[in-house]
Amino acid sequence: MTDYAALCEQLDALTVGVPYPVANLANAAALLWQTLPQINWAGFYLLEGDTLVLGPFQGKPACIAIPLGRGVCGTAAKEDRTVNVPDVHAFPGHIACDGASRSELVIPLRRSGAVAAVLDIDSPILCRFSPADQAGLERFAARLEQNLWGFRDADC
Repeated sequence: MTDYAALCEQLDALTVGVPYPVANLANAAALLWQTLPQINWAGFYLLEGDTLVLGPFQGKPACIAIPLGRGVCGTAAKEDRTVNVPDVHAFPGHIACDGASRSELVIPLRRSGAVAAVLDIDSPILCRFSPADQAGLERFAARLEQNLWGFRDADC
């Protein structure tokens, strides 16, 4: 089981006081890639207009642009909510960047209350992301928001 409090502490060590958002996102993706078992992709899509554009990630090459409302990432961004999909093949409109992915967790990152990006994590394992994983990764995402944009209203 992943120690999400320790993961948040590691995130803080990498990102607090670092004024470079892209570098912080890159380190966050690498941290998740090195820490979470049974994943095959971890990274970010950044919202530009009505499109999510590929940001820093770890894993195989990925889709470059995803329209809002399309796939798991576009749905999470458009609806401004976490989407935890136990079986991506059962998700209507799933975009298959890596055919090995079987489950996916996408968490919106907000800046000034509006979606600015999404954290996307894929796994080759069905039902990989438990409610405890979702809660821990939502805390991780909230901490990352704080470190990127200066907000300190969430605890890890």
